[in-house]
Amino acid sequence: MGDRGTGRGRGRGKRGERGAWGGSKNEQKITTPRDGFWAWNTTGPGRNPQREVERVSAPPVAKKEGKNKPGERKFAEACQKIQESVERYLERHDLVQDTDEDEDEDDLEEGAIIDRVYQSYGQGADGRTQQYLQEAVKSGTLVCLICIDGIKRLDPIWNCGECYSSFHIQCIQKWAKDSIFQMSEVQVDSALDPRAVQSMSNLSWCCPKCRSQYSQRAIPTRYLCFCGKATDPKFDPWLPPHSCGEICGRKLKPLCGHSCLLLCHPGPCPPCPKNVSNSCHCGQQPPKTRRCSTKTWSCGQPCGHTLSCGQHSCQEPCHPEDCSPCPRKSMQPCSCGASTQLRECAQPVWHCDKVCNKQHSCGHHYCQQVCHKGKCGPCPSSGLRTCPCGKTSHTLPCTQEIPSCGDTCGKELACGVHLCAERCHKGACPTCLQFRVKQCHCGAREKETACSKELVCELKCKNLRDCGRHTCSRKCCVGDCPRCEQQCGRTLGCRTHRCGSRCHQGPCYPCSITHTLTCRCGKTSITVPCGIHKTARPPRCSQPCRRPPDCHHPERKKHKCHQGACPPCSMVCGLELSCGHKCPHSCHHAVPVKVVDNKKRAGPWEPIVAPHIEIQKQPCPPCQVPVPTTCFGHHETPDWPCSDLRPYSCGRKCGRELACTNHTCQRECHTVEGAPDSVKAGTSCAPCEALCSKPRPEGCTHECGKPCHPGKCSACKQLVKTKCHCTLTFLYLACHSFTSGTSEQKEAMQSCKNQCNKLVSCGHRCSKECHSGPCSEAQDCHKRVTIRCACKRLRKEYPCPLVTSGKVKLECDGICAIKLEEKRKAQEEEERKKLEEEQARQRKEVEEFERKLEGRKHRRRNRHQMEPEVEPSLWQKQSRLLLGAAIVVALAGFTFYLLTSDD
Repeated sequence: MGDRGTGRGRGRGKRGERGAWGGSKNEQKITTPRDGFWAWNTTGPGRNPQREVERVSAPPVAKKEGKNKPGERKFAEACQKIQESVERYLERHDLVQDTDEDEDEDDLEEGAIIDRVYQSYGQGADGRTQQYLQEAVKSGTLVCLICIDGIKRLDPIWNCGECYSSFHIQCIQKWAKDSIFQMSEVQVDSALDPRAVQSMSNLSWCCPKCRSQYSQRAIPTRYLCFCGKATDPKFDPWLPPHSCGEICGRKLKPLCGHSCLLLCHPGPCPPCPKNVSNSCHCGQQPPKTRRCSTKTWSCGQPCGHTLSCGQHSCQEPCHPEDCSPCPRKSMQPCSCGASTQLRECAQPVWHCDKVCNKQHSCGHHYCQQVCHKGKCGPCPSSGLRTCPCGKTSHTLPCTQEIPSCGDTCGKELACGVHLCAERCHKGACPTCLQFRVKQCHCGAREKETACSKELVCELKCKNLRDCGRHTCSRKCCVGDCPRCEQQCGRTLGCRTHRCGSRCHQGPCYPCSITHTLTCRCGKTSITVPCGIHKTARPPRCSQPCRRPPDCHHPERKKHKCHQGACPPCSMVCGLELSCGHKCPHSCHHAVPVKVVDNKKRAGPWEPIVAPHIEIQKQPCPPCQVPVPTTCFGHHETPDWPCSDLRPYSCGRKCGRELACTNHTCQRECHTVEGAPDSVKAGTSCAPCEALCSKPRPEGCTHECGKPCHPGKCSACKQLVKTKCHCTLTFLYLACHSFTSGTSEQKEAMQSCKNQCNKLVSCGHRCSKECHSGPCSEAQDCHKRVTIRCACKRLRKEYPCPLVTSGKVKLECDGICAIKLEEKRKAQEEEERKKLEEEQARQRKEVEEFERKLEGRKHRRRNRHQMEPEVEPSLWQKQSRLLLGAAIVVALAGFTFYLLTSDD
């Protein structure tokens, strides 16, 4: 709702976030460290930024066999995509800047409209009238207080004649009808009274802002211009919205006889610009020609008119209206003249406290009045007088009292029902002492009680008061419930304040509080109703920003007035560093820094401090100007940043030749002292503490063991552990003898002199001693091998070469055949016994099955005795025999299968 109240809407909220100092970011730069990317920058706050889109030249891509490398091709594609993206961004940015330029032109047109309205006015524009006119011309400044929505240029409106506020015509019509309906509902109970009917016809409604009263006939039914001459005025871009463009012509206020000369306009008419001749307030000076709106003037001389005291003259400067009371003091007598006091001349009449006490004309009584003027008057006890009850009259001297008539008093008592029963008496009648049945005020209870006492019941009235929200709650109420005196207290449409009126029916009046929104510099301001001042955007100001800089620079870069913080200073720092160079970085004197409180809380009762932004002064970065610097060992002379300029070690090894002539100094780059030249080590170099690392003779793996020395090393005396040729025995040989011997000597040294443990093709061990190379042949084997016949009963040993060559074979004899026959018969007998046992078991199972089957048939026969017997068929008769034969055949086949599988 707040966005609609400002007339901007949510659709244009993004423009407000683009920087408050001109709609663009101040000196933004996007660059890339690699070639082939796009770079863009914008400058110039408060106007269209000048954009320079430059293509950074890419290095030539090397070609190999007519094709680009895959990495370079992908890099080129990425560059092309970035280029297209930047172009699209700049197009959108240009559209936004064009929109800002159009709005600036609208501001110029609004100024032209205001000048056109005032073209027939003789003098400068009136401030109040000009404010209403600017609010009507500017889009989004007029707000309907009923619906809290913006009034657009084409919306039909109604204007209050007193406060000049504008409302949607539909909203004010509904407001007026609802107000009249709510007031008429209050008078429904008295609708039968003619006076009430007449008052209902005279009900009025009021303006939602100024509460000015309007009759029912004044409810707007047509959309009129500001001056009321034209119906449904058409929108003209060269005129204020809702204006007919004709001369206003309304009578000017205060009434001077002249009419408004402006074109049809909102708000009050300006002061009258006509020239008239008029004298000063006191009339002592001759008339002067002045503007009609300021025709009354003061000459500045003393007024001179006689004051109300009749003694002194007015000494105030020439002034309008009546003179003030006389400020002087004088001695003033009282009304009776008995006392005199120093009093103000403006209050000459006063009374003292003395009783008059003058004798009346009767000569017997005295005047009892206090300090009065004139005669005292006749004696109050003289003339025609009546008795106390008033029934008898007497004319007696003032010295005699009127006697009582003796009749009953007969005056009506205070109860209003009974009469006084006492005899004629002086003074007030006594209280009524009679009893009667009385009804309470509300008529709900009856009771016999003293006539002088009022009967009030304890029932509380349940009727609602005129507000329709609270009950009457008075005891014994007669129906004339009082008006609700409680405060309404309902939240108004602004959602900030509450209704302070007396509790009422219907909607509350809109909040009458207004807020003035100003720009940061205060030169431009707008007035908005309460409720939208928090969401409404401050007015745009074209004045330059006047805030002093936060940094050390004498002034900021020029930009327009804006809300929020100024953009960070983008100028070069330029402060002189301790080394003498100037800081080349962007200004860092006032930098927003996020501050996080990492202090541990003492307990959960302590509040959590949220991170906040603070403006802090950052120190200048270290100086980065390159300065040539040489390391300790004079290995290199690179360019170092000025802030890091100091003696340093390059990290390399010293590298100077030590006294052993075999090694160099291994210390990290250091200062060399006492060196004869640039190659030899000095006294500050580390001495050689390593063992001898010279290369050993071929085959020797042992170290020299002596400290690093010049010249050749001595012969190695270490023992070498090695295996023999057959790898069964470890041999310990002198290193120098073994490494320096010939191949035949090494062959002999590595032999353990035992038989070779390797197997030949026949499966027996080699017949040679421990040797290298191939073993002996199978035909040279001297082992004997055992041979058996086919039945494994006969055996005999033969030389290994004969067996491997297949020349020897052992045949079975007759005994072997007899043994085989006996074995076969024993197996057949055993199989026969197994078959008989199997057949016996099967017969037993068949008999058991038949027994169970017979038992079933017997039970079935007893159950069906009446059924005729049926002769069994041939199959039923022979089923047992066939079943047994099938079982025997199956067993025989299984047995045959077992015998054949064993063979």
